[in-house]
Amino acid sequence: MPGDSLYLNNKSTRQNTYDAIVVGSGISGGWAAKELCEKGLKVLLLERGRPVEHPSYPTANKHPWEFPHRTQLTHEDRENNFVQSRHYSFREDNKHFYINDKENPYQEIQRFDWIRGNILGGRSLLWARASYRWSDHDFEANQRDGHGVDWPIRYKDLAPWYDYVERFIGVSGNRDGIPQLPDGEFQPPFEMNVVEKHFRDQLSKHYPHRPVIIGRTANLTKPVQGRTQCQARNLCHRGCPFGAYFSTNASTLPAAQATGNLTIRPYSLVNKVIYDEQRQRATGVEVIDTESKHTETFHARIIFLNASTVATTAILLNSVSSRFPNGLGNDSDQLGRNLMDHHKGLTFSASVAGFEDSYYSGRRPTAIYIPQYRHVHEPAANYLRGYHFAGGAYRGRAGGEGIGVELKESASVPGPWSMSLYAFGECLPYADNRITLDHSKKDPWGRPLIAIDCSFRENEKAMHAAIAADGKEMLEKAGFTHVRVSGSISFPGNANHEMGTARMGRDPKTSVLNAYNQLHAVPNVFVTDGACMSSGSCVNPSLTYMALTARACDHAVSELKKGNL
Repeated sequence: MPGDSLYLNNKSTRQNTYDAIVVGSGISGGWAAKELCEKGLKVLLLERGRPVEHPSYPTANKHPWEFPHRTQLTHEDRENNFVQSRHYSFREDNKHFYINDKENPYQEIQRFDWIRGNILGGRSLLWARASYRWSDHDFEANQRDGHGVDWPIRYKDLAPWYDYVERFIGVSGNRDGIPQLPDGEFQPPFEMNVVEKHFRDQLSKHYPHRPVIIGRTANLTKPVQGRTQCQARNLCHRGCPFGAYFSTNASTLPAAQATGNLTIRPYSLVNKVIYDEQRQRATGVEVIDTESKHTETFHARIIFLNASTVATTAILLNSVSSRFPNGLGNDSDQLGRNLMDHHKGLTFSASVAGFEDSYYSGRRPTAIYIPQYRHVHEPAANYLRGYHFAGGAYRGRAGGEGIGVELKESASVPGPWSMSLYAFGECLPYADNRITLDHSKKDPWGRPLIAIDCSFRENEKAMHAAIAADGKEMLEKAGFTHVRVSGSISFPGNANHEMGTARMGRDPKTSVLNAYNQLHAVPNVFVTDGACMSSGSCVNPSLTYMALTARACDHAVSELKKGNL
């Protein structure tokens, strides 16, 4: 294992005690490690997967013809990764980042596409990098229509932390002045191509409340903190040796390591949180070494659970005691409930006449974006909440005729323009969309098997039908032809934005976490990954996870200094 002294410290039992333990090294876990280390705490970062060291990503610079199957999956790939291969991002050139489904089973009471990394850095190496702030329209949604519980925070509570996070990770975008999509601390934006600008201009004539903007993305357009700008290669899914997009490996982890306060332990599957009933505090975690299957205990004054929504909640459900017979901090019976994901699945495409004298440079890493407008400026009669669109214009190849030189020359001729859109919609929090543990079955590590029971309901299906109508109409109104609509509503999990199951709230009787992401009943345990979310919005959640994490770390250290934890 590279850097043994960094990754594992077994000098004595005493050195199994730290100031803080962070479980999971993905987007939020990396942020927790950075913030706590920089505030002077000795931090143990536990990751179930193998190490991945930036910038050593094995396929990052390979050509398509260097892959035996030209980046396509084999029958064996699909057999071993029968869940991961349901997702578009799982390919031959990055399959080494994902979990093996045969070796890591879970029970699907209803189909749930649990897409997982199995590496240091987790899904921060695999995310699509869309970085949008939530607004009060999102934070007030539950209170407004009575679904779920009211968020204990509002935009003003998170705004300075959005600022802080954006400045560190580097988010490119425009200041667009859209109330339901607050502006941020942006690097220069990527540029729309000529057809996208035409689409924007045409849409503004017909829909004044549907602005078309360039996507805000955690891809650098100018260097920051040892990372260089995006090369527009469209190979982000392989890992970026330039550090041009935000990942734990390229960004927060080096910052945490620079403090000298971080210990990383890979191959460490957290089984449960240990609770001291006399002190009414958590004292540590029990870890299963995934290579040896030996169990070891680590201790700390504060614990951050950032293993991802499903895994974090499974850890809490498995952390039982006489005080918490149904899972740590589960006085409300809300632990495991209210599982959400965005629904997607429709693709809209159209032919675009003209613009043959125009092209574009590189393969831009972000889409155009149309923020939510339903129930903001435009009403909808038969469903609650809303959706956003994204997409882009592009040119294929006109050629492909002849052989030899003739074929090469014809293949280099640009074809006609096309325009495509896709959409993400919000899922309401339903109490019976949930995660449970099946104690009659065990996983390979001897833990009760995780069972997931989740589905989209009538509200999401009605919204999906509205998405189909709106997307088609917008392309037609823009003057495009041969408009095609394909696909169907996705299964939960496939948007890779699973949220909920340990929601924040104002009342311990109806929620799991308080306004600072602490368990109501166990205040030295924090949850700042997707499990903490009280609603799902239709806005990509990752930037909000980061801001919540930075805010919670600040509060945790303050409370430690006061002796409250």
